[in-house]
Amino acid sequence: MASQRKHMVEDFNPYITCFICKGYLIKPTTVTECLHTFCKSCIVQHFEDSNDCPRCGNQVHETNPLEMLRLDNTLEEIIFKLVPGLREEEQQREAEFWKKNRHQENGEDEDPKAKKPKVEEDDDQEDKDYHRSDPQIAICLDCLRNNGQSGDNVVKGLMKKFIRCSTRVTVGTIKKFLSLKLKLPTSYELDVLCNGEIMGKDHTMEFIYMTRWRLGGENFYKMHCNLFSSLFSSLVIFQSYPMVLQYRPRIDFG
Repeated sequence: MASQRKHMVEDFNPYITCFICKGYLIKPTTVTECLHTFCKSCIVQHFEDSNDCPRCGNQVHETNPLEMLRLDNTLEEIIFKLVPGLREEEQQREAEFWKKNRHQENGEDEDPKAKKPKVEEDDDQEDKDYHRSDPQIAICLDCLRNNGQSGDNVVKGLMKKFIRCSTRVTVGTIKKFLSLKLKLPTSYELDVLCNGEIMGKDHTMEFIYMTRWRLGGENFYKMHCNLFSSLFSSLVIFQSYPMVLQYRPRIDFG
C-alpha cells in the first residue's frame, strides 16, 4: 500500500502569500477583474496611488478600484489551518494596534482606568448611516487655473478627481473634502463652480445637478440598486457622465 505523500507548508507559499508584502495573506482579498489575491490592507493601500493590479498591471477600475474587491473567507480559514499559531498572532497584533491607536486618537494615556463615559453611544451608532442609502451622484472635481494668480501654487489638481457621494452633500462639505485632500491651511478659502458660476456653500449636489448641470432628456430620478446588494444597498443615479465641479483659490473682488 502506497504511503501518503507529505507536504511542507512552504510548498503552498506561492498560493497563500501576498505579492505585495511577501507575508502570509491576512484577510485575503481578491480583485474580481483578474482574480489575484492580496492582504486586504496591502491592496487597499496600493489603490490609494494606483488603479492597476500590482501583480498583472491590468486596470481594475477607472475611478474606484475598491468596488472590485471581495474578501475570501474560505482561503483565510485554509491559511489559518495550514500555518500553526497564525490566527492567534494576528488577533493579538490587531488588538494591540486598535488599543494603541484608540488611545492616540482620543488623546488619552494608555491607562485602562482613564476611560470616557460612553453616553448616547448606542443611539449614535444607529444614526451612523453616512447617507449610504441616499441616491448617489458621480462628480468630477477639476482644478481651475487662474492665470498665475496667487494661490495657484497651493491649489493643485487631485490625483483621483472622480468621486461618488450622496445627493444631499453640500458644497461646504465638498470644500472640506478638498481642503483635506490638498492639505490646505484651515484659513484657506476655495471657490467651487459649476458651468462657470460660483456655488453657495449650502447648495446640495442634487440642487446643482437639477438647476445648473442637468441636460435635456436625462432622468435624474432613475436609480438602480448596486449589483452586489448583499454587501451594501446604496442607490446609484444613472448618469451619462459625471457632473463637473471646478475649484480654485477664492477670488477677493473687494
